[in-house]
Amino acid sequence: MLVGGNAQQLARSERALGLQSWAVSFRRSSFGYPCDEVLWTDTSSGIVREFRRWSLLWRALHDFDVVHFNFGTPILSTPVPYDSNRHSGLFQAAHNMYRSVVAFKDLALLRRLKKAIFVTYQGDDARQADYCLAHFRISPAHEVGPDYYPSGSDDQKRQTIARFDRYADGTYALNPDLLHVLPPRARFLPYGHIDLREWQPSPHHPGSRDRPLVIHAPSHQGAKGTRHIIEAVNRLKSEGVDLDFTLVEQLSNTDARKVYEEADLVVDQLLVGWYGGLAVECMALGKPVVCYIREDDLRFIDPEMRSQLPLIRADPHTIYDVLKEWLGNRLHRLAEVGTQGRAYVERWHDPSVIARSLYEQYQAALGRSNLQRR
Repeated sequence: MLVGGNAQQLARSERALGLQSWAVSFRRSSFGYPCDEVLWTDTSSGIVREFRRWSLLWRALHDFDVVHFNFGTPILSTPVPYDSNRHSGLFQAAHNMYRSVVAFKDLALLRRLKKAIFVTYQGDDARQADYCLAHFRISPAHEVGPDYYPSGSDDQKRQTIARFDRYADGTYALNPDLLHVLPPRARFLPYGHIDLREWQPSPHHPGSRDRPLVIHAPSHQGAKGTRHIIEAVNRLKSEGVDLDFTLVEQLSNTDARKVYEEADLVVDQLLVGWYGGLAVECMALGKPVVCYIREDDLRFIDPEMRSQLPLIRADPHTIYDVLKEWLGNRLHRLAEVGTQGRAYVERWHDPSVIARSLYEQYQAALGRSNLQRR
């Protein structure tokens, strides 16, 4: 499953190493991220979708040495949480029974044929509302409505994680908070979704226009803490702070990038506890980024990476003060933070470096000095 373009860029970087790596997504990304292969469209019937799932599994069993699952999602269908099954009736009940029967059979078959299995979790594929509410002072679970984490979804995520842990040779998380609920052997993996050669710093320098431009690009307003950002911006404007604010939504990644390039300051998120793909993209463009970083999660991060974090930190309680300070007394320092951000992504988010590390893990899992190159 393709989320945020991470799997596609890593496949591209693995091909540069000489591997025949191929990224497959069930459906096309709503943000326009490219993918080597998309299995179906929104209008494809359920029967067509299931046929293409099984066809993909057949290919995986016969043609590939390594299968790296993304977004904690297997190839074959899994049951949906009871509460989210809004279609009643015999057909839907039968469909869910079918899902229960075939769930995770793909992992068992791949293991039987001695394929290497890896899985990467990115966010809400593993994040659990009950854990967040019990252990975190700030999290998306404290802000979103009941439909965001439906009843039964936490238990299903735990079951899926346990099944993958039974079969996977390696487990990764792109967000460190997930490592609280993943198996102890799971490891943090930095985002590697953009080619840094294609994402060069924007020629625009923060502070060079009459009014600084602040942007925020939420994939989901509730989960990103958008209301706190809007409230802070409106309060600043009411106090006479001269600024422009753009909320970037419903745009492809290509069109959104054009807005990012004009920004003086980017606010990523205020609830998750780590930065997302947006922050990586904007730091690559040389833009300073505001983000909530959960201190307790930093123990999962390489100490050197942790020490180099260039993000301006804020949370729902401090975002007003942070924006006021950086759009006022510290406006002249935004360019410096943007330069630090670019150096940081070059050091920690280079997809070629991440792909090389994964390649070594693939080799170790297969017990080979070299994977077959085609």
